[in-house]
Amino acid sequence: MTTDFERARFNMIEQQVRPWQVLDDRVLGIMGELPRERFVPDAYQGLAYADIEIPIGAAPSQRMLPPKIVGRLLQALALESTDRVYEIGTGTGYLTACLAQLGEAVHSVEIDSTLADQARERLIAEGTPGRIEIRAMDAFGAPFDERHDAAPFAAIAVTGSVPTAEPLIRLREQLIDGGRLFAFVGEAPVMEAVLIQRLGPGQYRQESLFETCVPALENAPQPEAFVF
Repeated sequence: MTTDFERARFNMIEQQVRPWQVLDDRVLGIMGELPRERFVPDAYQGLAYADIEIPIGAAPSQRMLPPKIVGRLLQALALESTDRVYEIGTGTGYLTACLAQLGEAVHSVEIDSTLADQARERLIAEGTPGRIEIRAMDAFGAPFDERHDAAPFAAIAVTGSVPTAEPLIRLREQLIDGGRLFAFVGEAPVMEAVLIQRLGPGQYRQESLFETCVPALENAPQPEAFVF
């Protein structure tokens, strides 16, 4: 018998994700199977498959990305089963679980220790395949301001927005040749999702994917104020 959540998951794929040009069968398959309702706070389970940003913590910026944006992110990274991924902003662990099923291993960093602990518990309970490491750390503070100790990575996913592309310069250096970095750049109400690919040492290509507006990453480096 089809449950309400199963029906909602099917509708999410057909009415939100696929119409947003997410056509990768692996991505659609994983999002169509993974129980998103188990990765949202209990109070919002009924909205697990809605096209909204679900609050997940005390701070206003702590919100879960809508399904269609998750789908575009996963599709853009084009993960192979041997890829190691660096995720900045674990959140509830839903995207982490998707990344782990598409790639080989995920090294995820979450600045909020409570969210990190909750995500770790959800992932264990779900029995998500793939190697997952979650650290309660600031991705833009020591020791990650230079290089993650598990680098280089085939893919990097930045799940909150940064005001400028400057912080991505350090991150892109942690990619392997051919590696991809997905991020949201800009400030509300104007942001864009970008994909940066490392072509070789010191060589990168950046592509603008779509316009959007997502919560800012906590403690993201801010541009220096101009002083007259």
